Amino acid sequence: MKLGIDIGGTFTDIVLLDESNSFLYFGKSLTTYPDPTLGIINGVKELFQQYGRRLIEVNTLVHGTTLITNAVIERKGAKTALLTTQGFEDVLEIGREMRYDIYDIFITMPKPLVPKKLRKGLTERINKNGEILVKLNELEAEKIIKQLDKEGVKSVAVCLLHSYANADHEKKIGKLIAKKFPHLNYSLSSEVMPEIREYERASATVMNAYVQPLADQYLKKLKVKLNILGFEGIIHIMNSAGRLTTIEGARKTPIQLLESGPAGGTMAGVYFGKLIDKRNLLTFDMGGTTAKASIIRNLQPQITNHFEAAREKRFKKGSGLPVRIPVIDMIEIGAGGGSIAYLNALGLLQVGPESASSTPGPACYNRGGENPTVTDADLILGYLNEDYFLGGTMKLRKDLAIEAIKKKIAQPMNISVEQAAWGIHRIVNENMANAARVHIIEKGLDPRFFSMLAFGGAGPLHAFNVASLMNAPQLIIPSGAGVLSALGFLLSPIAIEEITSYVCNINKMNWNKLNTMIHMMKEKGFTFLKKAGIQKKEGVVHITSDMRYSGQGHEITIDIPLKKLSEKSVIEIEQIFVKEYKLRFGRSIDNIPIESVTWRVLVSGPSPELIPRQVVLAKHKKALKGTRKVYFNNSYRDTPVYNRYALKGNKKINGPCIIEEFESTIVVGENCKVMMDTFKNIIIDLI
Repeated sequence: MKLGIDIGGTFTDIVLLDESNSFLYFGKSLTTYPDPTLGIINGVKELFQQYGRRLIEVNTLVHGTTLITNAVIERKGAKTALLTTQGFEDVLEIGREMRYDIYDIFITMPKPLVPKKLRKGLTERINKNGEILVKLNELEAEKIIKQLDKEGVKSVAVCLLHSYANADHEKKIGKLIAKKFPHLNYSLSSEVMPEIREYERASATVMNAYVQPLADQYLKKLKVKLNILGFEGIIHIMNSAGRLTTIEGARKTPIQLLESGPAGGTMAGVYFGKLIDKRNLLTFDMGGTTAKASIIRNLQPQITNHFEAAREKRFKKGSGLPVRIPVIDMIEIGAGGGSIAYLNALGLLQVGPESASSTPGPACYNRGGENPTVTDADLILGYLNEDYFLGGTMKLRKDLAIEAIKKKIAQPMNISVEQAAWGIHRIVNENMANAARVHIIEKGLDPRFFSMLAFGGAGPLHAFNVASLMNAPQLIIPSGAGVLSALGFLLSPIAIEEITSYVCNINKMNWNKLNTMIHMMKEKGFTFLKKAGIQKKEGVVHITSDMRYSGQGHEITIDIPLKKLSEKSVIEIEQIFVKEYKLRFGRSIDNIPIESVTWRVLVSGPSPELIPRQVVLAKHKKALKGTRKVYFNNSYRDTPVYNRYALKGNKKINGPCIIEEFESTIVVGENCKVMMDTFKNIIIDLI
């Protein structure tokens, strides 16, 4: 048996999978602050008690968490120092010398995680070819570390010039810290991000060191608490690229977990795409705090190596701390069930990005929240059943939702409560549709060719209108949509990506050097899989390279053939590069040589294969539960309400309607056909 746990901003989702029969058991609990492990334990206890299972039966636990992201955003990491090559102490502040908003005279740049007094330069120098120009002064290094230790530093980031080409000096410092300062955590850039670009490499290494003690403490604490409950299995962690790593790997490079939760949803999208034969999908994940959208092309998630954490302006590119790690490419919108609605300085209605979170939560939660939120609006419009939220385990207060929207939106705007609620609902839908549309178009693709797969606690509530605004042909609500990210954890392969920079014109490439480099990266990957209990013959290798036209400052990632490379490979590599370049930019550049920058080798284990079957305790005989007043097109109308668990496969029903389940509610608009397929997915044809 496997257990998936996803900590979100509002709810913690839990999925139990029995691989012997593909049975799935779903659970939700409120996320607890400041200690999220309490919410996990509460949810696990409730789920296992409800279904009469025991935690000792579980042999694998897969976890995704927002802890790392929150620690960076809230600046709650460890006191960290940076050791770098003498003369490069200020690289964190100099950055790229770019302004993310050239017209903002009061611009605020992201503050480095390490203050100037804790950034120390060492006597050493390696050139770009990996040749040692000045040997490392180890006595000086020891003296500096000793002084930092006296100042209360808990973690040390080591980022020396050109260590991606030769990690000898960094490794010596690592051995020095491990031997003489074993109580200190340390991160080496040659292990965290062995790539060119000093600023990005230093930023990633510092961030890793900054959260390392916190991640280590959290993972140990979680394991102890689970062991007390009877768990004796192994723990895997979801990383930002939709791959599983071991708990040891997560402790070593916790920055790989920055976007671990949302990645699970995208990987579930890949799985369901294969299951229902939909090769191109837009995944739409709306929870309590944010909404996220990502593209699946040809049953593959889109991976990027450009990511920013702790942005000064949440949705402003360039305003955060750069981290060049593989991460699923997704757009984030400040729109969730808990997003707060308010009137701006001009008296206009706005929604988000601030969220009521789980504490105090929307007004209708009756936990002290007074601000009107998207969930409050949905309840007033009839989309939610106040007596059947989370399957009836959590009672909602419609009167409190009406009071919050009336006081802060309707009365100041001199409109009815229903009009105010409808305005909140429409604005949040428009915001999400616009962001998702731009995300697709920026990649040279057409939104009309992507079916939408919606999930998350609030996703099915809003997906119909969002998909309609985007002219999507079809909307798919998979089985277990409300906890799909946690389910995605259980459907993802164990994998590791090895990275090495090798900047060279492909016509002048040292092919023996490159093949040796790729072979070593493959073997490291197979060794990692072996430690996770996966045999070499089960491993799958995927090679990519970041390439560019000579003279350009940015690269694109292309697939590399799985064979021994030589001069004969140049034409094939050029063709692959030109095809991808044209797809992205609509043109190619003639008579300019192509050069490689970074090589990546991904080694993955097998992906689980199963036909999911949700276990539901209550007996549901009738599909039609009744009707209720639901707001469509500026008026309430009697709308049929269906029980998802009693719907029959391949039988079509007409919209508008409401389909309820324990973890979420599906709102279906007018002029469409709805059907449940043989895999229990709700399929809504919009065109």
